[in-house]
Amino acid sequence: MDIDVKNLHPLEVKLLRFVESGEDITEESIISGLGYKVGQCNQAFSWLTAKGCLEEVSRTKKTIYELTDTGRRMKEEGLPAERIYAFLGEKGAHAMPEIAEALGLEKSDVGSAFGLLSSKGALRLNDERKAEVAGELPEDIKDQRAILDKASGAGFLDESELSAAEKKAIAPLAKKRGASSSPFRIQERDVVVFHLTETGEETKAAIISANITGEEFSVLTPQMLQTGEWKNGTFRPYGINAPTSRLIPGRRNAYSEYLQWVKDKLTALGFEEFDGPLVENEFWNGDALFMPQFHSARDIHDVYYVKDPVHARSIEEPWLSQVAATHENGWKTGSRGWGYAFDHEFTRRQVLRSQGTVLSAHQLTKAHIPGKYFGIVRCFRYDQVDATHGADFYQTEGIVVGKDVNLKNLLGLLKMFAEEIAGAEEVKYVPGYFPFTEPSIEVHIKHPVLGWFELGGSGIFRPEVTEPLGIKEPVLAWGLGIDRMALMHLGLNDLRELFTPDIESVRTRRGN
Repeated sequence: MDIDVKNLHPLEVKLLRFVESGEDITEESIISGLGYKVGQCNQAFSWLTAKGCLEEVSRTKKTIYELTDTGRRMKEEGLPAERIYAFLGEKGAHAMPEIAEALGLEKSDVGSAFGLLSSKGALRLNDERKAEVAGELPEDIKDQRAILDKASGAGFLDESELSAAEKKAIAPLAKKRGASSSPFRIQERDVVVFHLTETGEETKAAIISANITGEEFSVLTPQMLQTGEWKNGTFRPYGINAPTSRLIPGRRNAYSEYLQWVKDKLTALGFEEFDGPLVENEFWNGDALFMPQFHSARDIHDVYYVKDPVHARSIEEPWLSQVAATHENGWKTGSRGWGYAFDHEFTRRQVLRSQGTVLSAHQLTKAHIPGKYFGIVRCFRYDQVDATHGADFYQTEGIVVGKDVNLKNLLGLLKMFAEEIAGAEEVKYVPGYFPFTEPSIEVHIKHPVLGWFELGGSGIFRPEVTEPLGIKEPVLAWGLGIDRMALMHLGLNDLRELFTPDIESVRTRRGN
């Protein structure tokens, strides 16, 4: 055995002393038996596996429904549909805005809940266009209440322990990503089982023989000197023969170099770069893009709201009036609009921009015709962080304005981004939906490890977007995840590697 047991980390020592030969060793058993945190378990498993003391014997997928803060609040206050039904049953018919104000709900939540309840025959609109009770509360709402109650104890539910009816009830309440407004967050976990190897058994015996407990001191502190605590324990040995640090010259971050390379490439093609503030208002972030204020399409983005100040002072004219009229009745665009009363207070609410297209909307008000524009834009959107998603990310956003631009030109641009800038060898284009473009196209690329994933969306801006902002010519638009393009270009398998605090990756990663 070549392992020096005196140099084992306390996490490794305690784990080896705790487990037995032939025993299933799991994260759950170590957390409950030794009080380790999840990160400490992962470290100990990784180190001991690398040393040959543990071996992985099985790995299975497990789906967990974790109760969110929103779910806990709904457990106490009730689901929006429950609250609205109870309110109307007690107070009688009310208009939608009155319900939202009385219950402290978002208008979009009230609209969604009313749509659900009216489709089940529980609510209806009377002749005064007010909501009123029309029937019994649907059984599926009662089932959703039951599933919330069931999860409130442990704070999560294991999918394998749910009945078919319970799985059906929890489905509309759960999201895998962007779950800030959902009662449940879907998490997929690997349940890994380890066994002690022959090397591990020998190492454990050597630890016990050397009377190493894992409780040895690694640092001598002033407090230990003052109290005399150091006299009652032993110290881990110092590695005086450890190699000295390498001398490595500084270099630029590979991702920063990549972003600059993309900018240089686009400007060389005649594009002008645009930029803007990180804090925007709902007008430019959504309203100017013909995204209805109280419609499910607005749920595409889970935005971060600014706490102070909550609202912008004003919105630029004539854009505000023209966009508001377009939402209400179509204005002069030939559209019928969305047919609702535009909320002038909502439109001033401030958010961290959730999409780069907000800058394209700004640029339309001052664009030259013909013109080509782009930006490398940092965006913020609540999302479940994984290999291809982040809570903040960069998009390359752009527009091409001209009398003769068409869908074929757009496909050529997407091909350039996918093949030349991302470096993908397999590319496909699929129809998409965005409230602000028609037609809409998504471009997908195939990563050698992660497989197919969406690079971003694109399309031709609808007249309801361009004409209220002063443009009558066709406008090609795209918003692509440049972080994902960098994955392909830099040969990475996880977005988080682009922003890692591990300086070694900066020292060794080659840029362009």
